Amino acid sequence: MTLGPVGRQMEEALRAALSPEHLEIIDESARHAGHAGANPAGESHFHVIVVSQAFAGQPLVQRHRMVNEALGELLKERVHALRVTARAPGE
Repeated sequence: MTLGPVGRQMEEALRAALSPEHLEIIDESARHAGHAGANPAGESHFHVIVVSQAFAGQPLVQRHRMVNEALGELLKERVHALRVTARAPGE
């Protein structure tokens, strides 16, 4: 599935902040159509799978904070829901 403009902005921000070895951004918006917070234009619900050395030694809560900080304004203004899978290499 090809990412739209919001997904591409997320990818760019996560690559810049976390230098991931692996990054997947999955737009799950279609699964939430009609639900509260769903944007009719799409790109409102995402699952991010990221493997980065930056997560080594970090607890899960801190890893999620790092992802949220990298995405900053997108989470405040455009993304309604974000599911995060954050691992260090080898996990």
